[in-house]
Amino acid sequence: MGGLLAPLQQIAETGGPVVVVLMCVAVLTLAVSLYKVWQFWMAAVGRHTALLEAVEAWDCGNQTEAHKALDRSRSYLAPVVGMAMSSAKEGSARLQAEAEARFAQLESGFRFLDSVAQLAPLLGLFGTVLGMIEAFQSMQAAGAQVDPALLAGGIWVALLTTAVGLVVAMPTALVLSWFEQRMEAERVIADRAILTVLHPTGAKTVDTSDMVSAHG
Repeated sequence: MGGLLAPLQQIAETGGPVVVVLMCVAVLTLAVSLYKVWQFWMAAVGRHTALLEAVEAWDCGNQTEAHKALDRSRSYLAPVVGMAMSSAKEGSARLQAEAEARFAQLESGFRFLDSVAQLAPLLGLFGTVLGMIEAFQSMQAAGAQVDPALLAGGIWVALLTTAVGLVVAMPTALVLSWFEQRMEAERVIADRAILTVLHPTGAKTVDTSDMVSAHG
């Protein structure tokens, strides 16, 4: 553990306060990302096999099998689909609102990750500007006896903050992109499930056969 912390401590001491802030942001971002992964897992995001089986059975008019499959589902969307199955009076807008409330819980923290992805490079650039100012001040104080090595050392130390900012921002942007893509897919699944339960094709088939038998 000490072998891992030693390089980080050296980077923090070299880069100054801006790097320390970026490292703290990186730790917080990692914590938020891991929490979101845990939250997605507990909500069974992307694992809707039983739910889709229930919707398919309902669409075919087999309500008993639909309820059995829905009882097996661990999906966070199962209560919404259950509401649609239990009461035909529930409007699509009400069910969509229930689904959006669950989406909002899963999307909590996205704005923080987006802010980190956008602001971390800017914070790193700010540290670089401060470092460059300090380097040129040192060069000015040296007067005619300017040591190129001193200037080069000041520049690479200044650029260190930009590098740290990019290291924090790029993985955060990738993780956020995956989370957002996953939620877009979840919305498609929810919309399809709600509309299928409210307007099953099996019900239409039954209605047509009843009309034919009635005319016969």
